[in-house]
Amino acid sequence: MRAEIDVLAGGGLLQSAASFATSGWSVPAPTEAPAQVLLVDDEPRLLSSLSELLKGRGFVLTSAASGAQAVQHLGQQPFDLVILDLRLPDISGHDIMDFMNSQQADANVIVTSGDRGIEAAIGALKRGAYDYLRKPYSPEELLKTVDNALKQRRLQAENRHITWQLESSERKYRYLVDSSPDIIYTLDHEGRFTFVNDRVQPLLGFSRSELIGQHYSVLIHEDDVQRANYVFNEGRGDYRLSRNIELRLKSRHGDSEVRTFTHELMTISFIASDSAPAADLTRRQVFGTHGVARDITDRKRADELITYQAYHDILTDLPNRVLFKDRLGLAVLQAKRNDASVGLLFIDLDRFKLVNDTLGHAIGDKLLQQAAVRLKACLRSGDTLARLGGDEFTAVLPELSDRQDAVLIAEKFLECLRQPFLLVGQSVHISASIGIAIYPTDGESTDELIRNSDIAMYHMKAEGKNGHSFFDHSMLDASYQKIALEHSLRLALARGELEMYYQPQVDVKTQKIIGAESLMRWNHPERGLLSAGDFLPFAEENGLIIPITDWMLEAICRDLLDWNAAGGESVRLSLNLSPQYLDRGDFFDKLRNALAHHQIKPSQIEVEVTENICIHNPQIAIEQLNKLCQLGVSVAIDDFGTGYSSLSYLHRFPIHTIKIDRSFVLEIQDDNSKCPVVLAIISIAKGLNLNLVAEGVENPVQARYLENSGCSTMQGYLYHKPLPQEKMLELLRDQTTLPSSGVFN
Repeated sequence: MRAEIDVLAGGGLLQSAASFATSGWSVPAPTEAPAQVLLVDDEPRLLSSLSELLKGRGFVLTSAASGAQAVQHLGQQPFDLVILDLRLPDISGHDIMDFMNSQQADANVIVTSGDRGIEAAIGALKRGAYDYLRKPYSPEELLKTVDNALKQRRLQAENRHITWQLESSERKYRYLVDSSPDIIYTLDHEGRFTFVNDRVQPLLGFSRSELIGQHYSVLIHEDDVQRANYVFNEGRGDYRLSRNIELRLKSRHGDSEVRTFTHELMTISFIASDSAPAADLTRRQVFGTHGVARDITDRKRADELITYQAYHDILTDLPNRVLFKDRLGLAVLQAKRNDASVGLLFIDLDRFKLVNDTLGHAIGDKLLQQAAVRLKACLRSGDTLARLGGDEFTAVLPELSDRQDAVLIAEKFLECLRQPFLLVGQSVHISASIGIAIYPTDGESTDELIRNSDIAMYHMKAEGKNGHSFFDHSMLDASYQKIALEHSLRLALARGELEMYYQPQVDVKTQKIIGAESLMRWNHPERGLLSAGDFLPFAEENGLIIPITDWMLEAICRDLLDWNAAGGESVRLSLNLSPQYLDRGDFFDKLRNALAHHQIKPSQIEVEVTENICIHNPQIAIEQLNKLCQLGVSVAIDDFGTGYSSLSYLHRFPIHTIKIDRSFVLEIQDDNSKCPVVLAIISIAKGLNLNLVAEGVENPVQARYLENSGCSTMQGYLYHKPLPQEKMLELLRDQTTLPSSGVFN
């Protein structure tokens, strides 16, 4: 060894190292930290020469003059490269390499030795040495070996890093794929699963292992297999295939045997041959299919529910207006093709509003539900029962062989509703009004059939309810007249076409006018003078009765001022009051303000109400009438005895006057007539100390009978017709003028 060291020294290693440092040879700089290099040699001059050779090349050098020092350094820190002398006095180089291997020291080892035997080199290489240099070696050889060793190390480090990145990326994408909410899969060119992620287990109950290698049809629902085959196979010749499709997949879960998935499919392909000519590079071979299946079962169910609710009534679960019109339109189209008839029944429940207002809307809803069940049970299999809203139902009867078939269904409806409904522990009775329209005689379009059956239904209601009626074109004419009349009535107020007439009430003993009943007239521009009965019912139906009554209050107050100026201060004016107006609650304030504004005494006003006001809402009526009496206005009951009369009303309500209805007066034919109702009313009035007025007195016989029976105040054509304001003023100016005979004036 001494000779070897001398040779190195004599060879000018130090001098050669100094000159080689400027030769341009360099070890590539590490990409990160400088390389850690351990120099191990027991010869100080050689160790120093080696250090000088490597110094300044970006290495961190550590020297060890013995095997013990080398082991100590190796145990304390990692090294990238170890230049190890094989023959050391204390521990051999082989032993140091064994120590490194036992500690799994990650460092390249370059062994240097003057030993000429092959065994030393073989032993070093077996222990993992990167290279073996025999002493003496040239500086170039050493530096080249060091450079190659570090390059290899960097390459190994880069490879390990790339491998780690690939493994990390694979783990990441595997995690993402398996964590996806969708089923991700690949199929080979024969349709067998080559990959499927873990999502298939919780969604469908199948494991990955039992699907790999299986044909996709094992998951497809039987009804969708043919469609799946077409979609999965149609792209075999087109590598650009990409499309979406909905398929139902089998499920092993107990809650559902089938779930719906949307599949996004992409064909996997590759170029057929690497050696193909450039012109053939576009030729590709289909390798398989990549698919992403998203579970849309809940969304489909939600969509189906939304769609169902869009076409069905939530309360009764019957078709709603939209679906009803669709079914009716379809029935009409089929009837046109087959030259057949279609029946449409429009059903409105009678007295439903009373039940709803009395028992509450919740009970009303239950009544509608029970009624819907009964009505539906009366239909044929091809018929459609729908709820339009409120208490209105319709029934579409396609392919009618005869109009009588519609009558049979309508009568079944009426019969099933006659049975009482048990609601909140009590029996409730209702009926129905049914209008019937037949295609094509009653209309050739759905809108015409609906309109005409509705008109027929309202005609039935006007006829007394609880029945059915076929549409007739005369009903349509009447409806048009109502619409035209309503429109004209709205304009009548603005145009000043309304006028007040007055029918005097005469004291038969003095033949003087002591009162008058106000009667409204309409100077219609086309139909002439209309009485109140011709237009006020329409005003009550469409809400115009409120502004019309407001106008009437102002009109009668203005006329009363003229009466008083003509000497009629003692004449009392009676005005008829609609139940709707009294229910509004502000009639008292309006009347009081009008009287105060025109300075009319309240005692000159008498409000006429009917018995129906007392029956409709007795408590509100009592409160309103009591306030009028406190103001000084008197109250009369008109048409007493014609409705649901109750003598208790005469005690409960502040009544001052009873009016005998014209229908009872007409029964008086001669002086010996038996008219017990008239006599009873007169007796009641006397017993309760109430005023009494007989209406509709038209001949002297009636007048004598009433006077002899105790009624002295009368109105009718025997005395005066209803008069306009000018004629009324003339009578008041001359109270001494009486009819010369019992004839009309």
